[in-house]
Amino acid sequence: MQEKSDGIDVLRWRPLFVMRLIVGYDRAYHIGSAPSGGRSMFPVDGGRFEGDRLRGAVNPDGADWVQWRSDGAFMIDVRLTLMTDDGAPIAMSYVGIAHANPATMERFKRRENLAFSDIYTRTTLRFETADSRYYWLNAIVAVANGMRTPPPNGPLYHVFEIL
Repeated sequence: MQEKSDGIDVLRWRPLFVMRLIVGYDRAYHIGSAPSGGRSMFPVDGGRFEGDRLRGAVNPDGADWVQWRSDGAFMIDVRLTLMTDDGAPIAMSYVGIAHANPATMERFKRRENLAFSDIYTRTTLRFETADSRYYWLNAIVAVANGMRTPPPNGPLYHVFEIL
């Protein structure tokens, strides 16, 4: 899609994939309050990604290193390995932020279901692969919006390639 402002292209993007993660919340490791804020590690136990140009599984070898800020927001820092249905390994990392009003953030921490519009969750993604079929991923930047899904699953992300 392309946005225009006074006839000037502002941003062009297209859907890349939708990704659902399975997170091992029961195995989270809480490091505690460090100088930069509270820190927790949530293991990613797998998941699935589906798009027109690539689809496959999320390997159970990733983690989300969350930093809880003093203003109630949290910083997202995730590293995952994707395996396409046709056998290509792809390293993916993303960073971002999630925030909402204090009452909603407390509901989030209690793992309550929230509507997409209740919490602002945005990330930027980078990819790395040696597979020639997906080499184009090495040269793109992607963004995503996310939301929580009902247990036992983790977040759902809509990922967009920035053109």
